[in-house]
Amino acid sequence: MILLTGVTGTVGGLVAERLRTDEPVRLLARDPGRITAPAGSGTEVVSGDFADPTTLATALTGVRAALLVTCDPLAPAHDEHFVAAARRAGVRHVVKLSARAVAEPDATDLITRWQRDNEALLRASGLAWTFLRPRAFMSNTLGWARSIREEAVVRVFGGASPHAVVDPRDIADTAALCLTGTGHEGRVHTLTGPVAISAADQLAVLSDVLQRPLRLMELTRDQALRGLLARYPSPVAEALMESAVRRGSGAKARVEPTMERLLGRPATPYRGWAADHARAFRHG
Repeated sequence: MILLTGVTGTVGGLVAERLRTDEPVRLLARDPGRITAPAGSGTEVVSGDFADPTTLATALTGVRAALLVTCDPLAPAHDEHFVAAARRAGVRHVVKLSARAVAEPDATDLITRWQRDNEALLRASGLAWTFLRPRAFMSNTLGWARSIREEAVVRVFGGASPHAVVDPRDIADTAALCLTGTGHEGRVHTLTGPVAISAADQLAVLSDVLQRPLRLMELTRDQALRGLLARYPSPVAEALMESAVRRGSGAKARVEPTMERLLGRPATPYRGWAADHARAFRHG
């Protein structure tokens, strides 16, 4: 059996949609009512909470491989609880969604340190592991959708900074391959898009796809931080700001050929992602 976590989020949800296997699949959700398993798919939905080890023990019973997606750097015990429960349940392989910055010594923000600790936890667990280390998701630009629809404007910090952003569908396909294939144990897969692209370039692509002029407004660091503080706890907002400043140095521009090697096809370009999601940016 394969267990997927994070199924109400971007990558976990995409893996649930795209996973092709004869094995039974179990989806873990804190609120199972938000998940509908495909009819006749052999997929079941179970209740579980990373903060409650008892629920994890039940969910992991009979599981061979698991996708681990955690998202709260202020709750480090979540990964600890999951790994401990997986060991007790006899899980053989954990595919962990991590981050590219883990391998970069100059990345010292809270979120990156949290992911480093999570990786170290799995390495020491005795479980077979695979780490997926993507750059930022192309889908993050969905956060621009409202301002594009209403104002034809996007406000960003560091609009000219190149970033090798990746299509989350490519991450999901890689995760599905690692969960169902062989030879990925003990491997780290660094996942990027095919080219480094700045926010200004992404906006130009969206303008072309939408056939509508769009304008970029550059934020100062203080303006960007105030926006982050309005949405996230202060330690997380500070970490995201630190990461954004680091991007401005070109630290996130390197492209990796992993997708072609693993999936036998090039990584999806931002234009392909934008064309497939254009509706989110249009009126009506």
